[in-house]
Amino acid sequence: MQMENFAPIMFAGLVLTMLIGFPVAFSLAFLGLACGLFAISMDWFPVSFMSNLPLNIFGILSNDLLLAIPFFTFMGAILEKCGLAEDMLDSMGQLFGTVRGGLGYSVIIVGFILGAITGTVAGQVIAMALISLPVMIRYGYNMRYATGVLAASGTITQLVPPSLVLVVMADQLGRSVGDMYKGAWGPSILQVGIFALYTFALGLIKPDHVPGIPKEARTADGFHLWMKCLRGIIPSAFLIFAVLGSMGGLPGINTAIATPTEAGAMGCVGALILAAIHNRLDKDLIWEAMHSTMRLTAMVVFILIGSRVFSMVFQGVDGAKWVEHLLTGLPGGVVGFLIVVNIFIFFLAFFLDFFEIAFIILPMLGPVAEKMGIDMVWFGVLLCVNMQTSFMHPPFGFALFYLRGIADTLFKEGRIEKPVKSNDIYMGAIPWVIMQVVLVVIVIFVPETVTMFLDKEEKVDLDKVVIEMPTEQEVPEAELKLDGAKPAAGESAAEEQKRMEDLFKK
Repeated sequence: MQMENFAPIMFAGLVLTMLIGFPVAFSLAFLGLACGLFAISMDWFPVSFMSNLPLNIFGILSNDLLLAIPFFTFMGAILEKCGLAEDMLDSMGQLFGTVRGGLGYSVIIVGFILGAITGTVAGQVIAMALISLPVMIRYGYNMRYATGVLAASGTITQLVPPSLVLVVMADQLGRSVGDMYKGAWGPSILQVGIFALYTFALGLIKPDHVPGIPKEARTADGFHLWMKCLRGIIPSAFLIFAVLGSMGGLPGINTAIATPTEAGAMGCVGALILAAIHNRLDKDLIWEAMHSTMRLTAMVVFILIGSRVFSMVFQGVDGAKWVEHLLTGLPGGVVGFLIVVNIFIFFLAFFLDFFEIAFIILPMLGPVAEKMGIDMVWFGVLLCVNMQTSFMHPPFGFALFYLRGIADTLFKEGRIEKPVKSNDIYMGAIPWVIMQVVLVVIVIFVPETVTMFLDKEEKVDLDKVVIEMPTEQEVPEAELKLDGAKPAAGESAAEEQKRMEDLFKK
């Protein structure tokens, strides 16, 4: 076997291993080590190549940027469990509920706000479904719309800064986290607008699917209702602006005064303060947040180690060259490359979590995209938009699994009168997946949705560059009067060298 034929075999083995269902981190590590031993036996690279693996892994894990992951996870876990979602959904539901589709609007808006402060899909879907699903069923909302909007609004958290996905994207693509956050604001707001527009259109076409709730159902009105809404929004907005603004992640802020790790630590402190404001800060809350942070951080570290073992061997057998030749040879140039990559990521997301895609697939795609002249921030945000769908794919979407479990719990507790069918959950997700795919298409063909908030690069026209040499009058007199600088007539090379040495001694 020739080495150039082994890279596609390794890639096929990667896909097969991931489909088996064994934990991806350990599968990758085993596959990488097995392929490395085979490559050594074939004399494709020496044993010393594999001996660099421990140092390589240590170098990756010593990256300070990765510390932002446990900080942002802990911040999100505290805010997820401190009752913030319940308060915001209750107040927003009463504020918009009387409008046709009002409960849908409130779920979308609260999903966007919670996405910016929690960053966890599981907690967000569970919290919103526990509160909003019984209310939406009680007032006659279509079951497929209700389950679809709850699942889709929970996945917005993957795109809204300070998303963990964007932190990992920035690390893998070698770009600033602040720039990645700035680039994500446009698609995030556009996604919310598309969801709201669909709700509005459904209210016009099928008003019985999204009815308004009666005004008598409100427990507050007027000024008191607005104050109740602002009481939940203002502290959360202050925390978002403080965390993102400190690392230059907000449009219009060009200077970062803190690293992502420092901003995450500040966010943890802010989350604890918000929990104290809501009278929910106790040792049980902190223990649960620490436990969930530990689990997610350990998962990320093991995936990173496994992917590094595989990618190192894959690079050793010239896998990067094979991927580059495969993707740069596609018809359609850059557009063809982007379409194929996004289709590939879309179907891969049926089986893989976003961390697995970011650590395994992105290192293969990033260098090729950069060589093709693609903006790396735009490319990272585009893939992040695409990976939103990984939580919504029927029948493997994790958001749908969470929703399925919560619906069964609500029925068993008697909070909803009839069980929610799996068919309604899966069919209800399809329109929202289509809307997420539409956003991918918009970002591909309208890159300004990402780049409009980024700092503009100063372009220099090389044809207009003028290099001016100083005139004799502008040169200091001491530089003009160098006695003995001119060679004498008939001077030999040795005499010239001695004369220059004497000159420099002066």
